[in-house]
Amino acid sequence: MADHYRAHLDTLMHRYQASLERCGFDAVIISAGVAEKVRDDDHAYPYHPNAFAQQWLPEAITPGTCLLIRPGETPQLYWPAQADFWHLSPSAPSGDWTAHWQLHGAADLNDWLPTVSGRLAWIGPAHPSLKNTTKDVEFNPTNLHADLAYDRAYKTEFEVEQLWQASRKAVPGHRAAADAFNAAASEADIYAAFLAASGQLESLEPYPGIIALNENAATLHYERRLFDKPQQHRSLLIDAGAQVGGYASDITRTCGQGSASFDALLAAMETFELDLCAAVRPGLPMADLHQQAVKGVAGILKELDLCRLGVEEQLEKRIPQAFFPHGLGHLLGLQVHDIGGHQQDRAGTLAPNQHAPFLRLTRTLEAGMVLTIEPGLYMIPMLLDQLRARGDVGLNEAAIAELRPWGGVRIEDNVLVTAKGSRNLTREAFDELA
Repeated sequence: MADHYRAHLDTLMHRYQASLERCGFDAVIISAGVAEKVRDDDHAYPYHPNAFAQQWLPEAITPGTCLLIRPGETPQLYWPAQADFWHLSPSAPSGDWTAHWQLHGAADLNDWLPTVSGRLAWIGPAHPSLKNTTKDVEFNPTNLHADLAYDRAYKTEFEVEQLWQASRKAVPGHRAAADAFNAAASEADIYAAFLAASGQLESLEPYPGIIALNENAATLHYERRLFDKPQQHRSLLIDAGAQVGGYASDITRTCGQGSASFDALLAAMETFELDLCAAVRPGLPMADLHQQAVKGVAGILKELDLCRLGVEEQLEKRIPQAFFPHGLGHLLGLQVHDIGGHQQDRAGTLAPNQHAPFLRLTRTLEAGMVLTIEPGLYMIPMLLDQLRARGDVGLNEAAIAELRPWGGVRIEDNVLVTAKGSRNLTREAFDELA
């Protein structure tokens, strides 16, 4: 890991040098951000450091930290050397990785910022002391931000290892959640089981975990985690991950009981999701893979007699989109929906897909990218009503009504694009920890 981190730093230095030269800057300050207080109160919202800062460091970043990156020089880290009796006082970073940095304790931004020379860029959230400085700093320049964001899609070996470890951390949580579902636990208790088994606090999750029982699985970003138990446990959709060194996993699993029709749907989606993961390769436009997923959903609707129309007629009438309304996947990294998914070049040109407006990744896949593959098939009343309003679209209303109490299915893995194909980080983690 130490060698991977050293190589990771070298890669970042090379990228930043090229970006700064292209954009006309001598150096860049990267702000980790500060903990934001709740309005009219004295406690803070959960702190998540700026991803551009976290990318440089192999451990959690103290709020208020700033990095100074200047090509040709050792990177510098300014940590907030402030005494505090209400909270833990920050301490100097430690560990072998610090040998690659110049560390400085600074009580205030103005203790060091005025001494920095050259044309400076600032990337990240504002710092409270910025309003008191006379230093000329260009705040989040669009060209530099876009240039740096473009490269975030290509993961180093160090980053891939962090993402792999994040999958390994989440897997025990998913297994504990399935066990809790089988023991007829509430959504809240299933969530608690996930957090405990994955060694996480809720505030440290990479994103709020989704724990949806029964028909709640038809709400894509279901926010509630009810303490009340349903009368019957029919299905569980859990979309929850973990983070290691700031890098996220994003894993979804669905399980169910009590319905042969839902079992058939779940089995079909499992096979389908694995086929989509296996199709990941460099040179493949993500929009094409998404369309393959839409076509596959149409095939499952036909195969399971949920829609009597053939696949091509379904596609023409956009019927699969009512059952699969979201995108197939997104970039994954320091952010769950990692930056740059629509970005086509370093200039920041964005190209969302007009036919799939919720597809978060529209770039052509290249080696080093890590993305999610997450097809779904749901019984969403609002979208089905909109289909019915168009007239006869071939829906098997009895079959749909039978599945409605189970909500739907989503299965999601995290996949690395390799030079010749792909590597499924999530399945590897499940297999290793079986």
